[in-house]
Amino acid sequence: MGWLTKIFRGSTHNISEGQHQSKPAEEATWNEPSSSTVVTDVISEFDTEDIDRAIALSLSEEEHRKSKGAGKDLHLDEDELFARAIQESLNVESPPRARENGSPPRAREHSSQPRPRENGSSNGGHSFQQLPYMFSSGFRTCAGCHSEIGHGRFLSCMGAVWHPECFCCHACNLPIYDYEFSMSGNHPYHKTCYKERFHPKCDVCKQFIPTNMNGLIEYRAHPFWLQKYCPSHEVDGTPRCCSCERMEPRESRYVLLDDGRKLCLECLDSAVMDTNECQPLYLEIQEFYEGLNMKVEQQVPLLLVERQALNEAMEGEKAGHHHLPETRGLCLSEEQTVSTILRRPRMAGNKIMEMITEPYRLTRRCEVTAILILYGLPRLLTGSILAHEMMHAWLRLKGYRTLSPDIEEGICQVLAHMWIESEIMGGSGINATSTSSSSSSSTSSKKGGRSQFERKLGDFFKHQIESDTSMAYGDGFRAGNRVVLQYGLKRTLEHIRLTGTLPF
Repeated sequence: MGWLTKIFRGSTHNISEGQHQSKPAEEATWNEPSSSTVVTDVISEFDTEDIDRAIALSLSEEEHRKSKGAGKDLHLDEDELFARAIQESLNVESPPRARENGSPPRAREHSSQPRPRENGSSNGGHSFQQLPYMFSSGFRTCAGCHSEIGHGRFLSCMGAVWHPECFCCHACNLPIYDYEFSMSGNHPYHKTCYKERFHPKCDVCKQFIPTNMNGLIEYRAHPFWLQKYCPSHEVDGTPRCCSCERMEPRESRYVLLDDGRKLCLECLDSAVMDTNECQPLYLEIQEFYEGLNMKVEQQVPLLLVERQALNEAMEGEKAGHHHLPETRGLCLSEEQTVSTILRRPRMAGNKIMEMITEPYRLTRRCEVTAILILYGLPRLLTGSILAHEMMHAWLRLKGYRTLSPDIEEGICQVLAHMWIESEIMGGSGINATSTSSSSSSSTSSKKGGRSQFERKLGDFFKHQIESDTSMAYGDGFRAGNRVVLQYGLKRTLEHIRLTGTLPF
């Protein structure tokens, strides 16, 4: 029996159906039920009588070894299986051909375990999948390289079969050897690549936005800029630009103004910093009003001031006017002394230094003594505030009665909105009344092309006016803009002068 065992020992596990080779775990492979090739090629060297004798001898030895104890049970089972396999092989038809060198063909790898189902959503949404590794028992076409898979390990997922090296991540195009992978649509991803591409990152700290206690990704987003950020940044002191309202990213530094406000570098690029620098913009807006047949005859001083000076001037006004929580412009009617910015401050690093101011005594010669604008704001925002305050001045100088906050602030916002719109459109067919003069168009044509950010900034300031939620400024603008579009600016102003209300 010893010689027979030596010849057939290597084919024992290949013949047994669905059995797993006794290798270490990391080297384990699955073998399919072998055809009769392995056995019959060897059997052909022996006659039937010799084999029958070997089988009988094996069975006799088996009975004899039972009395030697349980220590040899494993070898006994192996010989018994071997003998049965030889007997079965005698009844199996020989293969159509054998290899030329007489060596038996290598057994194909096969898994007897059922094919695992895909673990994920059936509608192609984002999901996590598990790689179902299997072993080929026949020729199938790889969905990646479109060649035959043949013998060996393959993947069955996404309704197709793949060579393991052909199943690649849609992002990095590298094979996915991980046990789990992610899906988006019909594309597989490494879990890390999927997170990098689809998990939202905070635009402030540049980290992946964490999940909340319910396991959901929760973040905040600016309604216009769509800047995404972690909810924690609303309470951790992260500064915002006082102009565009965007949060300061960690890798950049906003400019710190002397009154505590912060200004992003894009807004700083066109910021108006002192009174003299604002005078050309003041002349442009005066021309804009002239183009609307609303020329301001009186010479009203325009001063750029710090926040503290603006708040003090507001407190000095006897007549109470409606103001936003943070006032950025003021139309004065009383005599008082105001501290105005004389010269553009110097910058040191990311701070404004050496702010030079001087007192300016306001004298009442008409219903309006001065217009004050907060310094350090970009040109388009400064201009829209100035256009708003110019409308306050125009109403007072033209003798309009005291109006309710929603009527007066609303119509002033309409003029601010019209000016921004004319600046964005470059002076080519600009306002609701279509009465702009050639002087307004020529002034706009001198400005040249605006940067992409400045145009976007102008759209943001328009959006701020249009989406304001306050009763006086927001509701007042929407009501005023609606009647101006319907009746025109001239008829609307005439109705306000006579009735103190908007036309129906």
